[in-house]
Amino acid sequence: MTKFLPVNQEDIQARGWQELDFVLVSGDAYVDHPSFGVAVIGRVLENRGYKVGIIAQPSWQSSADFKILGKPRLAFLVTAGNLDSLVNHYTAAKKRRSVDLYSPGGKSGCRPDRAATVYSQRIREAYGDIPIILGGIEASLRRFAHYDYWSNKLRRSILLDAQADLIVYGMGERQIIEIAEALESGIPVGEITFVKGTVFKTKDKGRLYNPVFLPHFDELQDSRQKYAESFIKQYNNMDAITGKLLVEPYKNYFVVQNPPPEPMSSSILDSIYALPYQRAYHPSYEHLGGVPALQEVKFSLISNRGCYGGCSFCALAFHQGRVVQARSHRSILSEAEKIVWDADFKGYIHDIGGPTANFRHRACVKQAKHGVCTDRQCLYPSPCKQLKIDHQDYLTLLRKLRELPNVKKVFIRSGLRYDYLLYDQDDLFFRELCEYHISGQLKIAPEHISSNVLSKMGKPSKEVYERFVKKYNEINEALGMKQFLVPYLMSSHPGATLHDAILLAEYLRDLGYQPEQVQDFYPTPGTLSTCMYYTELDPRTMEKVYVPKSAHEKAMQRALIQYRKPQNYNLVTEALVKAGRTDLIGYGKKCLLKPRRKPEASKINYQGASAQRKKRQKQTKSR
Repeated sequence: MTKFLPVNQEDIQARGWQELDFVLVSGDAYVDHPSFGVAVIGRVLENRGYKVGIIAQPSWQSSADFKILGKPRLAFLVTAGNLDSLVNHYTAAKKRRSVDLYSPGGKSGCRPDRAATVYSQRIREAYGDIPIILGGIEASLRRFAHYDYWSNKLRRSILLDAQADLIVYGMGERQIIEIAEALESGIPVGEITFVKGTVFKTKDKGRLYNPVFLPHFDELQDSRQKYAESFIKQYNNMDAITGKLLVEPYKNYFVVQNPPPEPMSSSILDSIYALPYQRAYHPSYEHLGGVPALQEVKFSLISNRGCYGGCSFCALAFHQGRVVQARSHRSILSEAEKIVWDADFKGYIHDIGGPTANFRHRACVKQAKHGVCTDRQCLYPSPCKQLKIDHQDYLTLLRKLRELPNVKKVFIRSGLRYDYLLYDQDDLFFRELCEYHISGQLKIAPEHISSNVLSKMGKPSKEVYERFVKKYNEINEALGMKQFLVPYLMSSHPGATLHDAILLAEYLRDLGYQPEQVQDFYPTPGTLSTCMYYTELDPRTMEKVYVPKSAHEKAMQRALIQYRKPQNYNLVTEALVKAGRTDLIGYGKKCLLKPRRKPEASKINYQGASAQRKKRQKQTKSR
């Protein structure tokens, strides 16, 4: 067991330790793999000589489970896990999920709602005034006042609700080492106000250097316009070079966000992924069926971090930032050489990518000196003239991976930015993608086809998507391969009216395509789209935005995308009537639905047919 980080007193004693320096508390089961944040932070601290233990999925009804590793010498580090606990628990329709892929055996209910807050409160009960540092996606995206979809209200910074001392936002390896060294040197946690990529609270306004003040929390509660103004300030200060010190006032505290840390170099990223991960779930879960989430990533490789794609509904800009950071080929190949000799490896590397698979470098040269632009996007509404469009590095990496022993196929399943791929003047990567890295179908995300909706999503136009489809088909035809596209679509995004949903349904009708899955827009913290959903304003322009909010309208929009499903007939009919599009109910080629026969007419026809049948039978007998 000593190859894993300690999870009980026996493990601590086996290492000859008397106490731990840090205790990590996680809402996920313990999986020692670089795709799991707790494993990464634990290994990074271990590599620096700190004694680290993990309490995974503790019982939260009392503080007892939070004492099983004893009181750490320096601090508790708390995370809800790889997902926000409420996203993990509930669908976009707020229905409870029956499976939790990050728990042993996929069992649900192994963590509380708002796990980071609940865990921190239990630690306070157990140990009083001990340093508590929050990290992970839940804390990162809730670091300021935020709209909470599940309670349908504005909530305070999680730092205050959790009674914690610090938040590490974003990818926290660099921050946690600086915090650990500060605590080790004897600096009280309340004085650790200087670490980039962290959020702290203070009552002393005089300690803030050159701050940018956000609206007071009371103002945010009173004015949705103020919330939109606050959000866009946060959104535009997520760059290490241009980001300012942001301050959100409350009645008794100022919540202060330091600017983001510098992007990591390839050598630093490589060192993180070279740590001694066991690439497995803890053996104690074996009898429970293991941890399903591991299967999704066990034979996949992380190539990069960060994304400049700029999709409004994605929280990456708030978490990993817009600057792409990539691992070296040597690092990725070294990791690949480990997995290809795994007993369970069948010859298929499932993915080589990240937030966006085909981004392997900064968007442009100027970002290194001047940071990302705050007044424009790299790809939307059209590619910036400074954008560097080049797949050569990624292509070279994929070729190297294909040559490894035991490798039959290297798939790409991370999101591919299809417009970026289309803009590349060299078709070589596109051809090799189709020839070597797809298994019969390629999944891409046009999301919608209405320009009204796409403008709110920050996605390319329908025309760009159609050009991509045409080129994809041409390349496959030239290769003699029959491969398909599977488009991801989203219903009920801010800006989408019933007319927009009908426009998408008509487009699908003309394609002859019926999507099996549709993603209903999910207002999660930290996205532009969620700000639009709550405020009904586009924070970039402060223009009004139509937002479908009622469960019934959202159901109609979703049903329209899958209008052929019999169970959706009534909803689609209602939507068409409401939108004044009954011309789409009929027998013509352009109709979405055929009209149902009236029950009375159906009964008469049936009875008439029955009488005629009986008459013919009598005539047959008489002959």
